[in-house]
Amino acid sequence: MKIAIINYGAGNIQSIKFALQRHGYEGVLTSDADEIRAADRVIFPGVGEASSAMRKLKATGLDKIIPELTQPVLGICLGMQLMCKHSEEGDTTGLGIFDVDVKKFTGNVKVPQIGWNHIYNLKSSLFEGIREQEYIYLVHSFFAPACEEAIATTEYGVEYASALKKDNFYGVQFHPEKSSNAGEQILENFLALQPPKEEWNLNTQY
Repeated sequence: MKIAIINYGAGNIQSIKFALQRHGYEGVLTSDADEIRAADRVIFPGVGEASSAMRKLKATGLDKIIPELTQPVLGICLGMQLMCKHSEEGDTTGLGIFDVDVKKFTGNVKVPQIGWNHIYNLKSSLFEGIREQEYIYLVHSFFAPACEEAIATTEYGVEYASALKKDNFYGVQFHPEKSSNAGEQILENFLALQPPKEEWNLNTQY
């Protein structure tokens, strides 16, 4: 299986590559459009600031390539946020894959949210084998509000979408590569996806 990791200067690349190696795969870090299109799976990582990250995507034409991909695509953290319509971070227009606008945490919560938190209301085979209220690891100041495309929810002052799905596109606000056994299972589920795949609601299982 060929796994392309989109290269646009975002962080957390090495931890993703190490996580893939634990599953027996070598991820290829690339910004080449043909190589990305030809991959069996695409991972869209991200640690950084939204507006500068989007400028880098536009400079390489990746802002046009990513929404056209037909294989399973997984956006992680900032990668997921950039797949949304808009982000309050830097007043950034996103890729528009997910029909939701990214907001900044406000109120009586410490920003950024750093550390372990729960995911619940799990939907989609991305979470097969993951129990409700499982712990995952997050580091972020912005979030996607709860919406129809949410396939997991987390509460931090407000309930928000900690994972999104539309067609072959998946996004997770948390870092599966840093989320211990649960994160390993989620990555394994992503690698095992066979599109098109009938999705299901895990709430009927637990």
